[in-house]
Amino acid sequence: MLPRHGATTLAQLVPAIGSHLTSGRADPGSADPDTAGMELFDQDPFGLPEARRYVVLLVDGMGEQLLDRHRRLAPQLDSLERCPVPVTCAVPSTTATSLSCLGTGSQPGCHGIMGYTFRSPVGGRMMNALSWQGGDDPAVVQPHRTAFQRLAGAGVAVTSVGPRRFEGSGLTRASLRGPQFLGVDDEEDIDLRVELAGQGSGTGERSLCYVYERSLDHVGHGRGCESSAWSRRLSWVDELVQALCEGLEPGTVLVVTADHGMIDVPSAHRLVVEDEPQLTAEVDDIGGEPRFRQIYTRNPLEVAWRWTEILADRAVVLTADRAIEQGLFGDWDPTLRNRVGDVLVAMRSDWAVMTRRAPQELGLVGMHGSLSRAEMAIPMRWQMVDTPTW
Repeated sequence: MLPRHGATTLAQLVPAIGSHLTSGRADPGSADPDTAGMELFDQDPFGLPEARRYVVLLVDGMGEQLLDRHRRLAPQLDSLERCPVPVTCAVPSTTATSLSCLGTGSQPGCHGIMGYTFRSPVGGRMMNALSWQGGDDPAVVQPHRTAFQRLAGAGVAVTSVGPRRFEGSGLTRASLRGPQFLGVDDEEDIDLRVELAGQGSGTGERSLCYVYERSLDHVGHGRGCESSAWSRRLSWVDELVQALCEGLEPGTVLVVTADHGMIDVPSAHRLVVEDEPQLTAEVDDIGGEPRFRQIYTRNPLEVAWRWTEILADRAVVLTADRAIEQGLFGDWDPTLRNRVGDVLVAMRSDWAVMTRRAPQELGLVGMHGSLSRAEMAIPMRWQMVDTPTW
């Protein structure tokens, strides 16, 4: 499933909300030369309700297919109005890239957060976009004004509710900067989350509050998205959605979405690069993640041919130049070329390619990053908060 760049991806969501909140005002990016590749606040491809206040709840790892398959466990989510057109994340289908699309209002080929791990633009080291280990100055990695900043510049009150330790993280400072941050200490406290979301959305005359929930993804990685633990956590997420529907100010639009889906990878379908000498030949660095590897090499054609021969129908292997030409990353800024791997390996079915260079990934059960519908399709659902549903 290819990303719906320029149509309905996470990059369009904040600009879509901005089209409602800034109507009749000057486009906040019209006089700013630093908005190349960013969505303008002039249209809503999702068909969101008109309102003065919006709350966006992003549930990490809650793919559309998983949600549909477990709908009986999430009656509140299932009752929300659905976007009438398909919605996808970008490529790779991973958190750092998706949150950057949401926060910046631009495609990966413009914001430059090219996956879970990739080469940093200045130091050239392999950086982790979530922990920011090995990363350069966030303002250098992603220098453009974010969609959140542009929305705040148009007079909209913008707030963010998330784990307190994320307030000063590299990813927040790179791609999610702009909102007033309302930190959560106890992530299990639903009432606190609703209270902070209400506080944020109640600020100003027009507002957007972004709420991030990560626990479903965490359970999926550790226990698998087909596990009973994952099912129980989805029911907890549904309780959070219900509490928001009941606790937010009437007239607020609650939008629920996700950053990617997930697939459980059986142990028999895990290849380890170091166990296949032909896969490591002429490879300088290995980035990305097990479902979407980025291979750095000075001989991409030879390496791509070799990986294709070995992986056969278990993967789609192509050079980065071909992927860029085909628009896999959306609009492309050529200054980002040194970040993305020279050979890209998108795994099919439920296969994965692991590396001992990243030992933490060897214990994963649920994974994502590739192009399957289970990973790419994300929900986009909403409700205009009115009176309690009971």
